[in-house]
Amino acid sequence: MKTKTIYLIFLSTGTMLARTIDFYTNTSLNHVSISLDRSLNFVYSFGRKRPNNPFIGGFIKENLNLSFFNQSTCAIYQLKITEREYEQLSEKILLMEAQKHLYRYNFLGLIGVMINKELHRHNAYFCSQFVATILKECGVYQDSKPSGLIRPQDLRAWGELELIYQGELKSYPYLNQQLTEEPLNSKWLFFSFYRMFIDYRIRQTKHLARRTWQHIRFF
Repeated sequence: MKTKTIYLIFLSTGTMLARTIDFYTNTSLNHVSISLDRSLNFVYSFGRKRPNNPFIGGFIKENLNLSFFNQSTCAIYQLKITEREYEQLSEKILLMEAQKHLYRYNFLGLIGVMINKELHRHNAYFCSQFVATILKECGVYQDSKPSGLIRPQDLRAWGELELIYQGELKSYPYLNQQLTEEPLNSKWLFFSFYRMFIDYRIRQTKHLARRTWQHIRFF
């Protein structure tokens, strides 16, 4: 059976907020992202939409070449999955990226982790919750713990992962190298925009139906 490789990146940005989280959890590398390629050109997570503002968050495609990550330390793991699982994962990520305006960062969920009680919010995730959820939906990751309680350390302890690099992010040997293959093929890109168009037309139809019903009620 042919396989594909994805990557989980655990990192600490060195910011005051990151150091505070490290101190509270007594661990390091408390942010996790998922990458579809070894060169880390296609990296996704839930985090800051603006690097200098920790309070505006949501679904993000991370640019690890930003100066914000200059002081980051990391651990990068690879994971072998089937081609079908890779296609499903790519499809789900592309669809979320096309609809990223619908997603928020689950700050409330972090409180739930502290009190060991999963707190659900619609279309809202924190980083490890997102990674665990999307891998579970593709049948890659199985864990009895709810995704809303999974921490980066839980994912890092997953026996299927293989550590390939640990140290300063800027020294990762494959960073910025040209891709040897295109991980997101045109079929999934077309599917993503098609779904976005259909969702838009559905919203238009619902709005028109409400307007029509309100008009009818006056007669």
